[in-house]
Amino acid sequence: MGLKTYIAKRLVNMAVLLFFVLTINFVIFMLMPGDPTLLFVNPMKFAPEEIEAMKKAWGLADPLHVRYIKYIKNMLTMNFGDSIITGRPVAEAIMQKLPYTVFLVGGSTIISMIIGILLGVISAYKRGTRFDDANVTIALIFYSLPTFWMGMVFLMIFSKMLGWFPLAGAFPREWLAYPPKPAFTVNLFGIEIAVPTLYEIYHRLRHTFLPLATLVLFQYGGWLLLTRATMLETLTEDYILTAKAKGLKERTILFKHALKNASLPLITSAALSFGFMLTGAIITETVYTWPGLGGWIWESISSRDYPALQAIFYIIAVCVIVANFIADLIYGFIDPRIKYE
Repeated sequence: MGLKTYIAKRLVNMAVLLFFVLTINFVIFMLMPGDPTLLFVNPMKFAPEEIEAMKKAWGLADPLHVRYIKYIKNMLTMNFGDSIITGRPVAEAIMQKLPYTVFLVGGSTIISMIIGILLGVISAYKRGTRFDDANVTIALIFYSLPTFWMGMVFLMIFSKMLGWFPLAGAFPREWLAYPPKPAFTVNLFGIEIAVPTLYEIYHRLRHTFLPLATLVLFQYGGWLLLTRATMLETLTEDYILTAKAKGLKERTILFKHALKNASLPLITSAALSFGFMLTGAIITETVYTWPGLGGWIWESISSRDYPALQAIFYIIAVCVIVANFIADLIYGFIDPRIKYE
């Protein structure tokens, strides 16, 4: 099967899977107990006629199949409606909080991958040594610590006691009333992009350091252990012994031959990590009062904001499906033994 045929087949499978996910996402919220209207309307203060009018305005009085068709259409056209709690469009809230989550969770994932994979390769090469033992022990310790505990300890030490970093938020509070002016703007493909000043960059980095460090310390251990396990298996293969017999450099053997052939599990893990990136780091964002999607999801769950939850669950599912599709394509380029079937 050629690459084009494989891609076409996978796109069809993705469409079927997306339809299944949309249906499950709809059914879950429909099966939740209680009347959604009564969660936000006090029946003691409104007449039954007024409550029925609200149901019609929200589309809750329509037959189930009509609501399902409207739901599918709205999800596919990214028309997520308004938040029941804030009254603002859900898509607007997502776009406002998305950059913070991508910067924090995406940045921490990339940094932890780089650190974990490099240390995992070295640990596998020096297996059984003190360096390997210390590396694995430290990775297990940070991987086992709860992120909320690390976050509170970091805040107590570096914010409260030493005063090196701010306690909360992604920027100083006074910026809410007086936002900083950009250094200059750049027109890129018809889009005006504001370039921040060094003052703004400095303060944003100060607010980002602690939550970023918390996520990196928590995540890098998983990458180290996974890389070490796959590398230990690969380093015993015959082609590695042949490469050593040819007199190749250790760096070339480790990274060009061993790591490349041990990278398939890493690619799968990376695809899942980036696919679930939009879930945010719910606990970490809550501890540091980070204005990202993770904290927003928790607020939506606590307040039962159904339109917001349906939208974010749908977007997360799409990201995971696309990430796995990209990972499958990368497999064939990394390992020529894998055929597109």
